[in-house]
Amino acid sequence: MNRQVILASTSPRRKQLLELLRVKFKAVDPGYEEIMDQKMRHEDLVKFLALGKAQAAAKKYPNAVIIAADTVVSFNGKAIGKPKNKAVAEKMLKSLGAKSHYIISAVAVLDSKTKQVFVAADKIKIYFRKLSSADIKNYIATGEPMDRAGAYAFQGLGFNFVEKLEGDITTAVGMPMELVYNFLQKLGVKF
Repeated sequence: MNRQVILASTSPRRKQLLELLRVKFKAVDPGYEEIMDQKMRHEDLVKFLALGKAQAAAKKYPNAVIIAADTVVSFNGKAIGKPKNKAVAEKMLKSLGAKSHYIISAVAVLDSKTKQVFVAADKIKIYFRKLSSADIKNYIATGEPMDRAGAYAFQGLGFNFVEKLEGDITTAVGMPMELVYNFLQKLGVKF
């Protein structure tokens, strides 16, 4: 297949993950407005959002293979988004300390020419160590938690809070690569 591969994401970490497959691709902003529907199961929500991003990009690229992903932090049955300010970030991190939560990531891969679509989600269980007030304040001072679901970056300094994990680390980073690889293979993308 010699059609263009489009990553419907401007996330540097998703670009890095896709580069591991050695497939030529172009990263674009999908131009999709995410609406967090708390009534949906978290797995369904991230699949819905990933598919929405892929479909939005497909309108601009009618003869391409589109890859899109979405991620949510799930804690005590609630989807945890990005903190609005430092006080909210502090509250989020205090609640996650010494407990477990899930990071759920979905990927949607679609062929905009044939309309063939694959969508699936994966989750990883993260156990945080006990966090001191100093740990939290020092981390917030770095600025890293402010644009991150759950107020921490798994692939950044936030990894220091992780005591144990169960699952695929690429899911925690934001794009389950086993799913991406399998879906691209099904569409005949050459690596």
